[in-house]
Amino acid sequence: MVERQLRLRGNAVALAAAAAGLVVCAAGCSGSGAAAEDARGAEDPVGVLHRSAENLVEAGSSKARTSMEMATGGTRVTIRGEGVYDYEDQVGRLKVLLPQDPAGIDERRPITELLAPGALYMKNRGAGVPADKWVRVDTATLSDGNLVTGGATDPFAAAELLRGTRNATYVGRTSVAGTAVRHYRGTADLGMAARDASPGSRASLRAAAKGFATATVPFDVYLDDEGRIRKVRHRFSFVNGQQKGTVAVSSTTLLYDFGAPVDVRLPDAKDIYAGRIAE
Repeated sequence: MVERQLRLRGNAVALAAAAAGLVVCAAGCSGSGAAAEDARGAEDPVGVLHRSAENLVEAGSSKARTSMEMATGGTRVTIRGEGVYDYEDQVGRLKVLLPQDPAGIDERRPITELLAPGALYMKNRGAGVPADKWVRVDTATLSDGNLVTGGATDPFAAAELLRGTRNATYVGRTSVAGTAVRHYRGTADLGMAARDASPGSRASLRAAAKGFATATVPFDVYLDDEGRIRKVRHRFSFVNGQQKGTVAVSSTTLLYDFGAPVDVRLPDAKDIYAGRIAE
């Protein structure tokens, strides 16, 4: 009799919950996705995003895909890249593919880029650079801190930029490439990010804070359940020094396959091109 009463009472509760459009779980229910998600959504988004770069360091490494879309004067181009990155040593390797010329005749070879603290190395740079030589650029001398110049945002710099998050909101739950993620939207301050960044990124972000048209960077970022960035999109705006016009840039970085092996050897001095590079 008691068992029957409990069963009826349980059915009534379930019906009431369904009518209200709620999901009910008894106290102590383990693995409650809804309850866990409510707890995550209640966390301070700004604090969560400030920690996201540290979570990548703990992950060690990953593969990365990049996409950079630039729009100026009615023209829009997209540059794509793919490679690996070591977040502990802050080194990575990307193959960056430039768009074809408008006629579609000029097939561009991928540019190989090596990323390191304070430096960008490029091979197949073209413009008179010998095929067996690398071009080295000090990223602190670039007006964008290499957030744009290389055609791909350094994955760790993209994460460190979130240390400058001033305001952010939790948008909700979604998925990226089949992985469950939490979506956040907000704005970051480049100056604040430079101040709080690791020593390897600080000078580059400081240069970007001075060189961009605005030091405020809107972003959308997607974190997995371990707080690691799976996807981040930044929207930059800088002044084109040659045409004196403002260029709008949307840079997207997709991170996956955490723990992937990374083998990056930076070029020896004898392999670096020291001559003049044509524009």
